[in-house]
Order: sequence, then structure tokens, then C-alpha cells
Amino acid sequence: MAPLAYGPAPEDDAPARAWLDARRAKLGHFINGRFSRAGKGSFAVREPATGRLLAKLPQAGAAEVNKAVAAARRAQPAWARRGGHERARLLYALARLLQKHARLFAVLESLDNGKPIRETRDIDIPLAARHFHHHAGWAQLQDELFPGRAPVGVVGQIIPWNFPLLMLAWKVAPALALGNAAVLKPAEQSPLTALLFAELAAEAGLPAGVLNVVLGDGRCGRLLVEADGVDKIAFTGSTAVGKDIRRRTAGRGISLSLELGGKSPFIVFGDADLDAAVEGIVDGVWFNQGEVCCAGSRLLVQESAAPRLLAKLARRLRDMRVGDPLDKSTDVGAVISAAQRARIERMVAGGVKDGGRLLQGELPRGLPAGGCYYPPTLLLDVPRDAEVATEEVFGPVLVAHTFRTSAEAVELANNIRYGLAASVYAEAGGLALEVARRLRAGVVWINSTNLFDAAVGFGGYRESGFGREGGIEGAYEYLKAPLPTRRKPPRRSRAGAPPEAAAGDGIDQTAKHYIGGRQSRPDGGYSYAVADARGGLAGYAARGNRKDVRDAVAAARAAAGKWAMAGPHLRSQLLYHLAEKLSKRRAEFASRLRQLTGATPAAARKETEGACARLFHYAAWCDRHEGVVHEPPLRGLALALPEPLGVVGAACPDEAPLLSFVSLLGPLLAAGNAAVMLPSARHALVAADFYEVIEASDIPAGAVNIVTGHGEDLLGTLAAHMDVDGMWCFRGPAEAKLVEELAAGNVKSSFVGAGVDWEAASAQGAEWMRRASQVKNVWFPHGD
Repeated sequence: MAPLAYGPAPEDDAPARAWLDARRAKLGHFINGRFSRAGKGSFAVREPATGRLLAKLPQAGAAEVNKAVAAARRAQPAWARRGGHERARLLYALARLLQKHARLFAVLESLDNGKPIRETRDIDIPLAARHFHHHAGWAQLQDELFPGRAPVGVVGQIIPWNFPLLMLAWKVAPALALGNAAVLKPAEQSPLTALLFAELAAEAGLPAGVLNVVLGDGRCGRLLVEADGVDKIAFTGSTAVGKDIRRRTAGRGISLSLELGGKSPFIVFGDADLDAAVEGIVDGVWFNQGEVCCAGSRLLVQESAAPRLLAKLARRLRDMRVGDPLDKSTDVGAVISAAQRARIERMVAGGVKDGGRLLQGELPRGLPAGGCYYPPTLLLDVPRDAEVATEEVFGPVLVAHTFRTSAEAVELANNIRYGLAASVYAEAGGLALEVARRLRAGVVWINSTNLFDAAVGFGGYRESGFGREGGIEGAYEYLKAPLPTRRKPPRRSRAGAPPEAAAGDGIDQTAKHYIGGRQSRPDGGYSYAVADARGGLAGYAARGNRKDVRDAVAAARAAAGKWAMAGPHLRSQLLYHLAEKLSKRRAEFASRLRQLTGATPAAARKETEGACARLFHYAAWCDRHEGVVHEPPLRGLALALPEPLGVVGAACPDEAPLLSFVSLLGPLLAAGNAAVMLPSARHALVAADFYEVIEASDIPAGAVNIVTGHGEDLLGTLAAHMDVDGMWCFRGPAEAKLVEELAAGNVKSSFVGAGVDWEAASAQGAEWMRRASQVKNVWFPHGD
């Protein structure tokens, strides 16, 4: 009996090629509602499956990018004024157009990208339409759900080549829904569905200038990032480019969201359904040829199940069908380019050289010579620190390792610089949820993988970026809530020479640092004089150096996990206790504020009372800053869980030295972070008095650390520290730029501002808690 095999089932590509042929002479940038062929040279778009030319498109220069930004700037105010209902109607229309032309989009995407038609037809296009449907709802309800927030303005959006249309939908839908105008830069390898979408959007009645598309390679993206008139950059792509964008946008007041690389763990416990796990692995790493930022490319399997799972996986690997993307029986299509295939080959060869054992499917005969195909690959026995085991391959390559206990699985999964996604397969739901909570990843799939929905946020931790796409978290990325600003500058102490020492009682009362739960002398052994409001000597404070900052970060890291796991109720109790301790010393703090700032008795009492109230406020927030349960269109739930950033540095301003200090520390502690505080150097004695309050409370050692001193050295060391997860800076523009530039080192999130009115009601509350946390979405399918 002849073996059963799939026969060819080709998709008709004639309509897609006819669409291209009919527009070959006009396709180009889409600016202010019209196509343009202007530019500096051109570039070729080739079909990954065959290498044949699909189109030749213009490369945007500065003139084209600036025209697109100017068109968006002109169109945005009127688009925002149209109101949520009118915008919702247009987004619904765009969703219906995607559904109406779904087959054309699907075929064009497969031609342009090389992915199998089954994936574009059944996943990419329906999900893109779902995003426009969903975000039409945010537009309709914008005034009701987001009071006090305004559109960001003009948004520059740069998307990768692996999910061209879906990435467009992830970014364009929320931007337009919430009243922004967009300038989109698709990847030069796969721009065609973006141009089809722009054409249909104009036909649907989208006003000219609201959506613009500029074409080109990385030079075009760089021009968009650096263009005047852009209020936000939303980028999906490599971590290296994300870091460069962070540096280029530093100090410009530009909102930024980054969805970057990943090296996601796929964890399989011994009690898991191994057959289901194998199919999950297939979807996790060989879906879309492995060209997925959240690909489960690190298999961690419990030792007891490893032989059985790997045997099943080896058999399944040999059955994977590599071939023509337009054949409906194809499992794995073509990778995007010859350059990408060469990268995959190099990394796999490196893994083999490092001692890895290679299991690989075979490429069928008869594939086009110009096509870019690579077979599904499994590497065993690779050292855990090998490049192929730690860095993103972006190809159909899986590396397998084993573990013994759940603690070891978590340690291995987190022992990497990325934190985008993870999958956990286990029969015991309690174990799976426990592991999911302990993973440092923005998305965790339980007994599933690669589940996405417009209502559920997606984004990473650590060097996988910050910000979210989808859901209410993604909506916030396209809205702004201005910080409250004071009407007049604060009263400052008189400038001049450092105050001279006054005769005293001979007892050294120099204020020290507060690190790891105890007062700590400065590493350098130096202190500096702190002036009172009249220019006299108020006291001495420790002059910190880089070593002091590093010690404070180490103490914070040691405390961060325990403080986060203490739970909201205990954190609330401890913050209430801290507020009570501060309240008992109100008179002392008011006196200190009068001494250092020259405040009137009434103003000093007001600031002290405000600081006490603010701590009570955040104590109340602790167990009210909770997640939500999403019901995406599948049999299951997605839990959106706010988690702490981790270790966060905070640089405090001179103004309102007690209130501003507490206003930054409060939300960080309430959200479960460990903090390294850099108080105002001018008013460092206020912070020194405050750590005495902390000592009298039950705040755990290391949860709050205070380093005093002058200059940018402390701030720069803290902002550049690779074990700091977030930076808040509320000093001046120069300091904000420094923080944002240095934060690029490990892609830490930043929150900067200046001239804040710390007494305002909006200087506390939900927005500050949101900025002090990051959302993890845990998917939990259910059913038989």
C-alpha cells in the first residue's frame, strides 16, 4: 500500500499579481492621501519563495519623511475634533474592508513575506480585522473611559517584516481610534500590504493626512525618528535598533513604546500532556518559519519527561512540510531573505561547533533555486551560554535543555536579558500559575502558545522593551495625561559659597546614606555642607559616589522579590504604619522645611500634612491596583496582572523636598518595587530625617535606599546601571535627557518631568501607579 501524502493545493495568486501589475507605475509613498514616487533612489521587493522581483519602490529621503509628518500634523487636530463616534465608524469600515478583501490581503502577504497561506488566511488577516473592530470601541467610548486624556498627536510607527499587516493593525488601529495621525514606515522587505491598506483606507473615506506611509530601509526609519513634529515613536523590531531609538529620542519629550526581541522559554513539566506539548512546540517555534519575536525557541523540559518528549518531537519534525507558501498543505514557508537565511545558518553552525547535536528536517526537491528556505531544526546538548541558546535566531530553530525542579525551571527561564513571552505546559493548574507569576515575561501562555487578541495587551519586560500593544494598556500608549505644573517657581535658598562650619558640641551629626536597612557612611568618606534658607550651615550630608549607588542597587535587588511577594495587603499595612510614624513627627519635619527652604510656618505645615496624606493615599492604593480578566474570542481567559517594574531609581527635585520625595516613593512602594532614591542635594537633610522614620517602621531592609550627593555622577551611574529596571527623574531637561540616553543600555523604562505642582490632586493616583508597574497577561485556555 502506497503511503498517504498530501497533494498540492495551490492558492490562486493571479488577482494579487494583477493588483500589483495595475499599480506598478504609481505605487510609492502614501502621503496626504496620494501615492508618490518621489525619493532618493529605489529598492527592490522580492518574493522570498522564488527570489523574483515583485516591485521596485522609491526610497524616502528627508523631504518625503518631512512631507508625511507635516501632512499628519495638519490633519491631526481636525481628526481628533471629529469625535469618538465618527472615528469609530471609520474604523468599523476599515475592519469590514479587511474582511471583504481578506483573500487578496492573504495572498499578497504570502507573496511578499514567504509565510504559508494558511497562516495569513486563518490568523493574520482575521486578527488584523479584529484589531480595527476592537479599537473602534475604544474610539466610541474614549470620552467616557479616558477623561482628562488627549491624543498624543503625530505618531511615527516603524514595523518589522515578519507580520506586515498585523503589525500595521496593532499600531495604526489604536493610534487612529484615539485621535492621532500616523506616519507608518513598513519594513522594506514586505511593504505591499501596507500600500494596499492605505489605498483602501482612502476609498473608505479616511481623511487625507491621517494615515501616511513612507518607504525605505533603516535610513528612512532614522529620519522618521529624528523628524521634527513627531510626538511619539512606536517601534517593533530588534533590541539593538530599539536602543538606538531610545538614545535618539532622549530629551525631546517624545513618548516611546518599544516591542523588541525575545528568546522565549517553552517549559514542559513531567505531568504535561506530551502530545499537546509537541503540537504547542510546533506552533511556538516553527510557526511563521520561526520569524516571531515571541517564538518559544528555548525548550525547557523536565528530566523525567525529556526522553519521551524529544522522541515525539523528532518524529514530528520529520513530518513538517516545507515548501511553496501558496500551497495550502505547506507547514513552513520561506524565510524573508538570503541574508536572514545566512544568519540562521551561521547561528546553527555555531551551536554545532559548541557541541550541539543537530536534528533537522529535509528540504524537498524541486524548490526554486532563488527561494530562501530553511528546514525545521532542533539542537540538543548545546551549552546554555551558547549564542544560539541565548540570542534571537529569528528562524525555525529550537534549542532544548532539561531541568529537575520548578525552581530550576524558573531560574533557567529568567536567566536571559529578554522577557517577552513564555509557555508553560503542566497538568497541575496551580503549578502552572505559580510558575507563570514568577517568570519575568510580559505574556505567559499556559498549556498553549502564540495566542493573541486585540483586547489583551502584548509586550515585554527587560530588553524586550516597554509599553503594550492591544487592550486598555495599549490604548494608554496613544493618550497623554499632562503632569500638573506649578504657576510660579519655588522659593530657593540663597546661592553663594558653601556655608562655614559653626561651633557645636563636638558630636558628629553628619547625615549618612540609608542602604540595605541601615545608615551607611559614604564609600569615599566625604560629606558636604547643606545650607539653610539664609545661607548659613544647616548640617552635613554624605557625599555619595558610584560605589554607594551600586551598593544601593544591590540592596534593592536583594529586597525586590520579597517586597513584591509580600502582597498588596501587607504592603498596605506597612505604608499605613509609615504614614503614622511620619504624622507623629509632623512638627519636626515642618521645622526642617522652614529651616532649609524658608517656607512660612503655614506652608511648611501644609507640605508636611500633604506628605502624610500622600502616604495614606498610596497605602490605600496597594490592594486596589488590581488586574482584570479578559474574555478573548476563544475558550479561555486572559488574566491581566499588574506587576512591579523591579528596582527603580528616582531622582527628586529641589521643590517641595518632602512632598516630592514621598510622591515618588509612595507609588513605587505601593506597586511592589524596591527603590533607590536620590533626594535633592540642596535639601538632603529632609531625606535623612525621613530614613529615621523608615527605621522606626517595619519597611523591609533594602526596599528603600537613599543616597545623597551632588552632580550628575550619581544620577548617571544609577540610570546606566544594568540591574535597574526603571528610572524616574523629576529635575530639569538636561537631567531628563541624561536619564533617557543612559536608560537605553538595558532598555529600562523612564518617567521624567520638571516643574511639577506636587500639591495638585493629579500629582498622585492611578496614573502614577500605572507608571510604577507593568502588566503581565497570562492566558489560560479551558475545556476538554
